Amino acid sequence: MKKILISCSLILAFSVSVFAQDEQEAKEYASTITNDDLYAHLSVLASDAMQGRETAKAGQKMAAAYIAAQFQKLGLNGPVKGGDNKGFLQEVVLYTSKPGEIYIKNGKDKISNDYASLVYYGNGQTSGEVNEEIVFAGAGTEESFSGLDVKGKGVLVVVDNTRAWRGPAQIAKEKGATNLYAINTGSDEAFSSYGSQMEHYLSGGRLSVKKPEAGTDGVFFLKPSVAASLMGSDIETIRSAAKGESKKKIKNAKVSIKVGFDVETVSSENVLGYLEGTDKKDELVVLTAHYDHVGMSDGQIYNGADDDGSGTVAVLELAEAFVKAKADGKGPRRSMLFMTVTGEEKGLLGSEYYAANPVFPLENTIVDLNIDMIGRVDPEHKDNPEYVYLVGSDRLSTELHEISEKVNSTFSNLDLDYTYNDESHPDRIYYRSDHWNFAKNNVPIIFYFNGVHEDYHQPTDTVDKINFEMLRKRAELVFYTAWVLANRDQRIVVDKLQDQTVGNN
Repeated sequence: MKKILISCSLILAFSVSVFAQDEQEAKEYASTITNDDLYAHLSVLASDAMQGRETAKAGQKMAAAYIAAQFQKLGLNGPVKGGDNKGFLQEVVLYTSKPGEIYIKNGKDKISNDYASLVYYGNGQTSGEVNEEIVFAGAGTEESFSGLDVKGKGVLVVVDNTRAWRGPAQIAKEKGATNLYAINTGSDEAFSSYGSQMEHYLSGGRLSVKKPEAGTDGVFFLKPSVAASLMGSDIETIRSAAKGESKKKIKNAKVSIKVGFDVETVSSENVLGYLEGTDKKDELVVLTAHYDHVGMSDGQIYNGADDDGSGTVAVLELAEAFVKAKADGKGPRRSMLFMTVTGEEKGLLGSEYYAANPVFPLENTIVDLNIDMIGRVDPEHKDNPEYVYLVGSDRLSTELHEISEKVNSTFSNLDLDYTYNDESHPDRIYYRSDHWNFAKNNVPIIFYFNGVHEDYHQPTDTVDKINFEMLRKRAELVFYTAWVLANRDQRIVVDKLQDQTVGNN
C-alpha cells in the first residue's frame, strides 16, 4: 500500500474540534456494545433454524424478520415507503438463472458443465452453439497479456488459487476478450473438491439484479487435465509456460461453446433502520453488513456465524448505541442508516439494488462503513489477535483515511492491517463486499474484515468458533468512526474519483 502523508495541522485541528469534546460521550455509548448482546443475537441468526440464510429462501426471510423486529424494538424508523414490515424491508426483485445446456466442444470431445470436469460461472447466454478461439495468457497478469491479440477471443490462464481469477478476468475484459478459461486448482483431485463446492452454489441458479441478456463474458473453470487436452498440450508444459517459459509453446485452441439458462424471478429483502440526525439530518452515514449466507447442502447447514453473522450483529449493536445516545439528547448530528443487505454471497446483489434504488440520495450519503466478517482471527494473526483488516479508506478520500487512523489511535489501538487494500492484491477484496456498490458511485467507504479462515464457506462456521472479545472491539472501532463522522462540522472531502471501468464481483 502506498504511504499516505498526513497533514499535522489538519490532525491538530481535527483533534481539538472533535475528540476533546466527545471522547467521554463516545466511550459511554460504545460500552453498550457487549459480548453478551452480540452472542444473544448471533445465537439466533446463525442457528440451524435459519437454514443458512440463503438468498430468497425461507431462512433468509426469517432472518430479515428478526432484524426488522430488532430495529423496530430499538425505536428506529422504517424508511422504505410502501415497504413491508412497517417500512423496514426493501423488496429486492432478482432474476434467477438456472444452468441449462452448457458445454465446450473440441472436435468430437464434448465437455459438459458437470462440476467434475467443468464449472461455468456467469449468467449470459449464447444464441445456440458458437465458435471461439482460446488464447493462452499465462498467469493472467498485465505482463503475460503483453503482445497477445485477445479481442473477441477466449483466454486461458493459470492462477494460484480458486479465488485469484478476478484480476485476470478484469484484464481480459478490458482487452476485449469474451470468456475466461481458468485452471484454478493444483490437481485434478483438488478440482473435484472445488467442483462439488461450486455445484452447491450454482446448480440452484445464479441470481442477478438485471435480467440476463444474450452474449457471454463468463468464466469456465477447468479440471487441469481437461484444460491440457483442450489446448493440445500437457499440464506440466502449461504450468511451466505460466511461470515464465515461452507462451508460444501453447498453441491457440479452436472450440465451440454453448451457454444456456432458464430464467425466473424471485424476491428477497434488504432490512433498513433509520435514525434521524439533528442539524445535519439531510446528510447520511450508512453502516452495512450482509445477513445472507449460502444455505444448506447434503443435509448440512452453513450457519455463517462469522460470514456475515458477525457483521450483522455488530450493526444491531451499533444501532442500539446510537439510539441510546439520541434518547439521552446526544444523538448524531447527521442521520444514520443501519442496513443489512441480502444477496452478497450471490454477487453483492442487495447493495447493488439499493445503489440503483436508494431510499436516500447517494449524493447525500457521506460514507459507508461496511462490516463483513469481524468475529474470528485468521492464521496470519494467530499470535496477535488485536487487529482488523481495513480496505478502501484512502481510495476516495484521503481525509477519511486520516480520520480512521486518528480514531483508532485515540479509542481502540488495534493493529490496522492494510494488506488487502493493496490494489495489486490478487484477492481483489475491495471489489468483493457490499461497500463496492457505494464506492463505484463515489461514496467514500471503509471495509472492516478479519480475513479468511479454514471455516470460510463451510458448515463449521459456527457460533462456538467466534472470538466475541475481538468481535466487540472491532465493532467498537466502527462505532467510534461512525460517531466522529456523524458529528464533525464538515462532511469528509472526496478528493479522488472511482475508475468506473474496474471491478469484478
